[in-house]
Amino acid sequence: MNYELGIIGAGPAGYSAGIYAIRAGIKAAIFDRGDGGGRAVLSPKIENYAGFESISGMELMEKMKQHASKYVTFHLHEEVKKIERSNNTFTVETGKGKYAVGAILLCTGTEHKTLEISGEEEFLGKGVSYCATCDGYFFKGKKVAVIGGGNTAVMEAIFLKQIGCKEVTLIHRRDRLRAEKIYEDEAREKHVHIILNKTVEKIDGKKTVTSLQLIDVVNSKKSVLEVDGVFVSIGEAPQNDLAKQLKIKLDEQGYIIIDRKQKTNVKGVYAAGDITGGLRQVVTACAEGAIAALSSAEVLGKNYPY
Repeated sequence: MNYELGIIGAGPAGYSAGIYAIRAGIKAAIFDRGDGGGRAVLSPKIENYAGFESISGMELMEKMKQHASKYVTFHLHEEVKKIERSNNTFTVETGKGKYAVGAILLCTGTEHKTLEISGEEEFLGKGVSYCATCDGYFFKGKKVAVIGGGNTAVMEAIFLKQIGCKEVTLIHRRDRLRAEKIYEDEAREKHVHIILNKTVEKIDGKKTVTSLQLIDVVNSKKSVLEVDGVFVSIGEAPQNDLAKQLKIKLDEQGYIIIDRKQKTNVKGVYAAGDITGGLRQVVTACAEGAIAALSSAEVLGKNYPY
């Protein structure tokens, strides 16, 4: 075998798994289609990860990446296209080659949901964004809107205000935000304009975004909001294509079903992090990654006191 454990996804779960695997005597490799970090890099501020009162997601992920790189082999910018099982060996196929591994750990995470409205795809990169941390700088001194009502959406609105956007409007379809009150209070203190009970029906523009067409969910009244940019933050969907290939059981929302040792219904395949649903936080992803890595020792013929 090329490796004993193939870890698919270089986010908090993958990094943690890599560290724990190597320290337990398991030869592991991490595969990722990008530069690593997962969706955590998009968070402008993380304040609930023990040991860091406040740190950007990008900085925290870079620290984890550097730590993991001391132990595990990275295959970055190498997307896994297919995984096949033959007896007790799995073949991991990427755009660059094939690798034989004894166990698989899926840390494939989630991807952003889209609004699926007119103008969203047309103006992607021309005023439409899914990452305030990545693109917020380009809208300093301009009017922007954030669509969503959860923690991430509110934090992105706060971030955009902090970096100098002229006006920041948060649009949510319900009569109250889903975000924690501490974030809502901070948004109001930073003078983020909050619009409730409205949805975006269309994104308008010429060469770039110029306005949003809104509709009131209570009385169906339509209105127009002039903006230079819009950040969509309405949640995530599980990236479960590889899980489906392996015929792994999923729940009704498409997340991988695991037991307390992070095992799936397929022998030798484990899952950790956001792809398993639940709390979907950095701290739980790290814990699940560690448990999964150590659990893989069972199918790899190694002894570990767990």
